[in-house]
Amino acid sequence: MIKRVRSDRSSFRTVEFKEGFNVIVADRTQISSERDSRNGLGKTTLIEIIHFCFGSTPKRNDVLKSEELKNWTFTVDLTVNGKEISVSRNTSNSSKVYLEGDFSDWPIAPKFDKEKNGFYLRIEEWKKVLGYLMFNLPLNLYERKYTPTFRSLISYFVRKGPDAFQNPFRHYPQQKEWDIQVNNAYLLELNWEYASQIQILKDQENTLMELKKAAKEGLLSGYVGTVGELEAERVRLQQEIEELEKQLKSFRVHPQYAEIEKEADRLTNEIHKITNEIVISEKILKNYRNSFKLEEDVSMEILEKVYQEVGIWFSEILRKRLKEVKKFHEQIVKNRKLYLENEIERLENKITQCQLKIKEFSNRRAELLRILETHKALDEYRMLNERLVNLRQQWKDTLSRIDNLKRFETGLSKLKIEREELIQKTRQDKEERRTVIEKAIKLFNQNSKYLYAESGILSIDVVPAGYKFNVEIKRAQSQGVSHMKVFCYDLMCIQMWSYEKNKPGFLIHDSTIFDGVDERQIARAMELAAKKANELGFQYICLINSDKVPYGEFSEDFREIFEKSIRIRLTDDRPAGGLLGIRF
Repeated sequence: MIKRVRSDRSSFRTVEFKEGFNVIVADRTQISSERDSRNGLGKTTLIEIIHFCFGSTPKRNDVLKSEELKNWTFTVDLTVNGKEISVSRNTSNSSKVYLEGDFSDWPIAPKFDKEKNGFYLRIEEWKKVLGYLMFNLPLNLYERKYTPTFRSLISYFVRKGPDAFQNPFRHYPQQKEWDIQVNNAYLLELNWEYASQIQILKDQENTLMELKKAAKEGLLSGYVGTVGELEAERVRLQQEIEELEKQLKSFRVHPQYAEIEKEADRLTNEIHKITNEIVISEKILKNYRNSFKLEEDVSMEILEKVYQEVGIWFSEILRKRLKEVKKFHEQIVKNRKLYLENEIERLENKITQCQLKIKEFSNRRAELLRILETHKALDEYRMLNERLVNLRQQWKDTLSRIDNLKRFETGLSKLKIEREELIQKTRQDKEERRTVIEKAIKLFNQNSKYLYAESGILSIDVVPAGYKFNVEIKRAQSQGVSHMKVFCYDLMCIQMWSYEKNKPGFLIHDSTIFDGVDERQIARAMELAAKKANELGFQYICLINSDKVPYGEFSEDFREIFEKSIRIRLTDDRPAGGLLGIRF
């Protein structure tokens, strides 16, 4: 139960609450002008302050984020499990809440701040404590995904903003489907863990679908492929590995392989060099042999006969001189022949020697090449061995990819089977909790029938997506009747939780819930809330504009109850008439 909302600023109008029915009225005074409005007087701000002290993070456009409220401290005094505590939080230093009261049995003990002489908890710790105190949420629950949270659960008891009243099961428009299922299942005492597990399976399905989509779009080419393609790759790698293993098994490494290889290359170069020399020598030899044949001299008698035929006769002196010349010439020719013979013999010997060297070098090279053919270099062995290691790794990777792909291809089917099994368990669990569900349905029916003389319908179904919640009220075509669905559902939740030891103990409705609602239903809704609050011992807090109060529709007894339940009137005649005591 909330006892009091206050601030450290003197301008703030402290709001005192009592057990049962409580009303905050935004009132138009006689001296206020037509332009003045009951909006902005502090009804919504009061709800923001309560949420703020219960661990919410104000949004950018919230009143508590304004410059005018910097360094304000707000305090909520409340009774939880029979113990009174006070929680204070500062707008400029909002990472902690400071606490007073008996918290000896709390699951997280507050720490002492010597500088401020007070006990405090960090916001995350405070929300865990509130979850335990008001909804019996275990602390280790926050370590898991898709679980009920205090902030989500409390938002069904203190709805904030116009959008919070559009759907009974959703307290803000962007609320995730899993959050709706898990938290409403918890409030209705269903097995919320099944809803959580269904969402985990959905995540896994989405991951597989995204992977499949990426593979189709070529973003994972070479990684996904098909099982058939990967099996072909595995066979190819296996075959290559076996061949390489055989090759390495018979691999003979020569310790001087590199030196032998170099010597074989040197001999090849020498053979080429000698071959070139032979070719050159044979050309010279051929020229010498041709020159040797041309060295035959002409006889003296032939020469004299040729001259006589042309009428020239040689004298004895001339003949003698010609003989001397001939003898000299014959000596030169003889010397020339001797030189050619020697050169021809030398070249023939050289060619023979070169041919012998070629034969010798060729034999030596052939021997070296045989060694190279039967032995391998150590570097080559290492290279082949590294190749084998890489192939084996590729083979293992391919096996892993085949296994992953098989699981990928069968994953969706398995997940669908698991989800179907989980849905069956959820349906069975729902049947086993029939008593609790019937209680919730009866309470909602009674609440709706009180307002419209006809029972509404609260339906809880289990579909492939998990829990499906719905409420229907006949004539629910208008916004007003839609808001009354929320009223009936919220009232049903606080009725059910009134029997729990750990409970919030209060239900707060802003004036938005009565927008578009017929005055008769507003009156009956207030009377019903007041009646149930008194019967079950919870606190109902209603914030409403004075012109929306259906005084003419109240029963005779309730008019007096309503007036006595007004805890504060917020007026627009002056700044001090609002909740904050200031205007900005």
